[in-house]
Amino acid sequence: MSRFLTHLLIVAIALAAAAYLVPGVQIGSWPALIIGALVLGFVNAIVRPIMVFLTLPVTVLTLGLFYLVVNGAAFSLAAAVVPGFNVLGCGSAIMGALMVSLVSWFIGQFASDS
Repeated sequence: MSRFLTHLLIVAIALAAAAYLVPGVQIGSWPALIIGALVLGFVNAIVRPIMVFLTLPVTVLTLGLFYLVVNGAAFSLAAAVVPGFNVLGCGSAIMGALMVSLVSWFIGQFASDS
């Protein structure tokens, strides 16, 4: 249970960083941030692998660059489900997903060392 809560906290911090740094990603409140982190984790665990499988030919043709679009679509899907979590465009969704990935990886490196 503590591993789940640690991961949720890391994703919530990364999502807050994305909302702060990426224009077009908006979080309305603290509950929206926590629920957004939960939904983003669910989408990344369940929906994104299906999207990756379905778009595999396009991803191979673009040498993996289409994977950024898949991540942005998953990020937008999470934002569409959570009230108070808004993404204002495709570019913002891709940059937000990239920011969440980078920040959560960076924080996760320090969390796994201790």
